[in-house]
Amino acid sequence: MTGPRVFGIAGWKNSGKTGLAVRLVEEFTRRGYRISTIKHAHHDFDIDKVGADSYRHRQAGAHEVALVSGTRFAIMHELRGEPEPAFEEILARLAPCDLVLIEGYKREPVPKIEARRLEAKNREPLAPSDPHIVAVAADHPVADATLPVFDLDDTVAIADFIAVATALPPK
Repeated sequence: MTGPRVFGIAGWKNSGKTGLAVRLVEEFTRRGYRISTIKHAHHDFDIDKVGADSYRHRQAGAHEVALVSGTRFAIMHELRGEPEPAFEEILARLAPCDLVLIEGYKREPVPKIEARRLEAKNREPLAPSDPHIVAVAADHPVADATLPVFDLDDTVAIADFIAVATALPPK
């Protein structure tokens, strides 16, 4: 296998993707795995506060700004008009880990579970048009399912499925 094991969580806005991702990180971490995540945002975002030293460095034109403390570090990379980096470029920048969980990146050719909630912004299923969706996690019954279906809140069963789907070695 080349590169890290990767598994995605896809779904429309308010479908439960983030909640499922958080619960899966907690579950896999509890099992002793080192997990990384990549979250794709469809909008401009900032992790920096206006006026902070690092913000001022970026505003001055720095290409990358690294913030480092005794408990964490972050590297902010300004695109400055360059195109959004490819998924593979971001994946390559992560430190080695057991599994990378992806939230968003609906179009990437990685195995994914589709999150569905009755309160989602759009309830049109993604699975029929995405051959990389290998299961569905829903908060409601799913009619005519041709893929495995999980209760959206059954984190342990979903984690077990992902472990098998990615050939994650037992800890």
